[in-house]
Amino acid sequence: MRRADRLFQIIQILRRHRGPVTADVIAGELETSKRTVYRDIADLAAQRVPIRGEAGVGYVLENGFDLPPLMLTQDEVEAAVLGAQWVASRGDPALARAALDLIAKIGATVPERLRPLVLEPASRAVPNWRGVPDRMDMGAARRAIHAGCKIRLVYCDEQERETERTVWPFAIGYHEAVRLLMTWCELRQDFRSFRTDRVTTAQFLDERYPDRPAALRAKWRKHATAEHERKRAGRRASEAATLEAAS
Repeated sequence: MRRADRLFQIIQILRRHRGPVTADVIAGELETSKRTVYRDIADLAAQRVPIRGEAGVGYVLENGFDLPPLMLTQDEVEAAVLGAQWVASRGDPALARAALDLIAKIGATVPERLRPLVLEPASRAVPNWRGVPDRMDMGAARRAIHAGCKIRLVYCDEQERETERTVWPFAIGYHEAVRLLMTWCELRQDFRSFRTDRVTTAQFLDERYPDRPAALRAKWRKHATAEHERKRAGRRASEAATLEAAS
């Protein structure tokens, strides 16, 4: 890898991570030595790139520094186009149009040598022919998430039973054939996900919920991890009991 490319990649690595990144991690990704990383970091700092380092902790790229937005590598162009294709085939109408517009903008702005990667990409997302239509306005759902506003749902479960819930939406999950609205449910006082094709009605409220969407997502990830660990521990205990009974 050329030195200029390596310096660019170090900035990308630091920008990608939210916390400090050690020289070991950077060296492993670039397949180079820690000594080279130390030298490259010093060169970047000498060029006034705001990298802050702390011994034993790692390096952080401070806020306020950025690179021109379309200095994209070949792999980055392919990744962006592939992701946009996936959204175009699986997203709601507004997101699908935005994804096609994004592909067009990438094709119009990347250098000529990269344009074939947009017009004739080597990788393609297969259209999702099994998708189930949404029964709620997904554009309005996204706006509610961004604004941190509540939604009142009438929801029909697998047994055709309807319940009314007021929920705090914080994410939308895209599965192979359905979409899930990830929420905190006031009725259950817990995290709940709702298939958007089973929503009978959705009323988008102006009332904001007390938490931030990003904070709810962080709590949900922690909850999901704890639940996964609990189930795994239960399986291990069950397997151990079975082996003990067999012996």
